[in-house]
Parts: sequence; structure tokens; C-alpha cells
Amino acid sequence: MDATHGAPYRRRMPIEVRPARDFGDVAAVLGPKDPAASVCWCLSHRLDAKTNRSLVGPARGELVRELVQRDVAPGVLAYDLAAADGGGDLVVGWAAVAPRSGLPYARSTKIPHHDDLPVWSLWCVRVRPGHRGRGIARELVEGAVRYAFEQGAPAVEGYPVDNQGQRVDLTMAFVGTRALFEGAGFTVATTTESKAGGFPRVLVRRYP
Repeated sequence: MDATHGAPYRRRMPIEVRPARDFGDVAAVLGPKDPAASVCWCLSHRLDAKTNRSLVGPARGELVRELVQRDVAPGVLAYDLAAADGGGDLVVGWAAVAPRSGLPYARSTKIPHHDDLPVWSLWCVRVRPGHRGRGIARELVEGAVRYAFEQGAPAVEGYPVDNQGQRVDLTMAFVGTRALFEGAGFTVATTTESKAGGFPRVLVRRYP
């Protein structure tokens, strides 16, 4: 695979994390069963509020279709290379990562800028039902970090909850936990005024 699209990332097989280039695979993780339904598509924290509200139904998916065709992928996908159905690589998870400068996080009043570095943000980690509890979230975080570094990111930051081992409601679990990010080599840079699922969020950083 060429340098623009990045090489596959292999760690603890049989999971492989790749830049998100296949719209069908992204849709399998993020899209609705009903194509006309309005779901997040992991756009709510990628777009400004006005644009996000203006996109409804299929228009949201069409924007994601356009994003996966850009030079820089909008995130990464995890694949099970030994899926039980034998039908080839099965997509099992997604992580969103992009330069913070183009995201609402650049203007957030609750999540501070730790410094002036042009960092990338890793703000959403999602594992498909039926595949959780296998360490796939950790693989996604590590793969997203590596992709960002290959694209020249000087650092990657996340905004997970500091839940101290308590259960996080699944509707808010996409932000990740402090333990997940620390297990992938991140360290806490500062606190934030943001909360998710009733838990405070911290700003974590990882450098090359």
C-alpha cells in the first residue's frame, strides 16, 4: 500500500487495523440498518454544530463516502482476519482520528488546548457488538495513533472519561476510558471541564 494511504498495522493477530478506505466497511460499523435514518456516522464531533444539524438521513452517509476518498482517511478500521464465517476479513471496529484544527475540539470551551502543537484528535472508538472483550479497542487506538504519526502528527490526544473502573453507559463509551488510552501509551496532560456519562474527562497525549 502506498505512503498516502498508509500500510496495514499488524499486532496481536488475527486483528489488523487499516486506514478507513472502504465505505461499505465504515457503514457496517457506523451506518443505520435503514439507509434513510439519521444517525451520527461519527460526524457529530467532526463537523460544526450548524453543519451537523443540516445533514439528515442519507446525506450523512454520503458525506462519509466522500471522506473515505480523501487523501487522508477519516479514521481506521479493525478487521478480524480469522472470522468464523470464513468469508474473508470481517470489519469489527472503527476509530476516528484527524487533525484537531479542523474539528470542533479546536474551539471547545470545555476541553482546553494544552499547548500550541498542531495535534491530531482521537475522539471515537467503536467495536461492533459480538466482538467486544477481545482487546479490539486497544488495537484501534494503537492503529489510529500510528496512522496519525505516519501522516506527520506531532502528537495525538484523546478525551476519555476518568471512570476509575466504574461501568460506562454504552451510549457514551465511544470516548474511551483513561485506562484504555494509558494502556496504549498515552499520559494525562491536563483535566477538562467536560463530562461524558456522568464522569469527568481528561486530556491525554501520546508522542512519537
